[in-house]
Amino acid sequence: MSTILDQAVTKTRWRLIPFMLALYILAFLDRANIGFAKQAYQIDTGLSNEAYALGAGIFFVAYACLGVPANLLMKKFGARMWIGLTTLLWGFLSAAMAYADTEWKFLAVRTLLGAAEAGFFPGMIYLASQWFPQNVRASVMGLFYMGAPLALTLGSPLSGILLEMHGFGGHPGWYWMFAIEGLLAVVAGVWTFFYLDDAPAEARFLSIDEKRALITQLNSEETVGKAASRITDAIGNARVWHLAIIYMIIQISVYGLIFFLPTQVAALIGKNVGFTASLVTAIPWVFALLGTYYIPRYSDRTGERRNIAALTLLIAGLGIGVSALASPLIAIVALCFAAAGFIAVQPVFWTMPTGMLTGSALAAGIGFVNMFGAVGGFLAPQIRVKAETAFQSPTAGLLALAGITVLGALAIMALKKPNPKSVAG
Repeated sequence: MSTILDQAVTKTRWRLIPFMLALYILAFLDRANIGFAKQAYQIDTGLSNEAYALGAGIFFVAYACLGVPANLLMKKFGARMWIGLTTLLWGFLSAAMAYADTEWKFLAVRTLLGAAEAGFFPGMIYLASQWFPQNVRASVMGLFYMGAPLALTLGSPLSGILLEMHGFGGHPGWYWMFAIEGLLAVVAGVWTFFYLDDAPAEARFLSIDEKRALITQLNSEETVGKAASRITDAIGNARVWHLAIIYMIIQISVYGLIFFLPTQVAALIGKNVGFTASLVTAIPWVFALLGTYYIPRYSDRTGERRNIAALTLLIAGLGIGVSALASPLIAIVALCFAAAGFIAVQPVFWTMPTGMLTGSALAAGIGFVNMFGAVGGFLAPQIRVKAETAFQSPTAGLLALAGITVLGALAIMALKKPNPKSVAG
């Protein structure tokens, strides 16, 4: 890169990555914090394991359906307005979980929360593609994806502390956890309206020369292979479907573990879910942070995507499987490899659709692939609970997840390496 372009990219990193990271921490915490509340929440509300699994997964129903139109609306109305409104809405709904004290309220709020968050994650992927050149995108997405393990590293103790507030003000601990963590997202939504710029051309933090250099580079990447220009060029592409199925499998791995990890770790150490168990639960996410930082950077440096992604996902699958069968100490070590694998694979994975699509095809393609990921998120708790019930074994669900994850690694290896920007829009 030229000196001016390098300056523009560096400034953009410092401006956007902390913002994207902060919002992703809050988003991931608000969708996954029911895992910390699970034990006490089920006791207080009488929620069955099956209803919990349904509620954990139902988040992804509306999330799946609205991903594509949400990304197209963001392209039309601008990132600042769309992401700001989305964050405000999901924050209020996450806080409303504090009042979901019956099964129907639980299912209703989780469904609405999924609808509110539908535009956020694919919007962040699309935002990165509009601000960062392709050759730095894996490392940028790696830093963004650190939001998930950070949410669970920092959020585990935070959620544990809030759960310890049981009885304060006459409310259970999970009430305070949902309310406080949701309201943090509301504050972040207000911040977005003042902080975010819609596009590089409007960037307040770049000089005129830096804007010109960055826009020229991004336009040069977008105009390669510009023969296809319709949204259907993405959704009708067999490779996009292949990527969508892979992403669905990755999300089965992610949420099949995350929604149950606090109770799994608590059982391994012989404790109830609380502050002590939450500290141990944070350990795998520390390793996920390391993997998410180094693996995408190595992928950018070598230019290798497919083989690195496949190996990383394979490690995740093996880690999940070993955690089901080993002693408590070995199981926790295995969970560290699993968490590092299924989080770190995702920023490498997202260089594949963003490297072959542009324009409206990119916005729709990201939403389409993310839709399949949402299907995976819905299926994950169902698969785990159904396997445990069918085989009458608490390890059966983990072994099922492990097998599916290994199949995902094989599916990545089956991808053919395309010509750059083979589909555009």
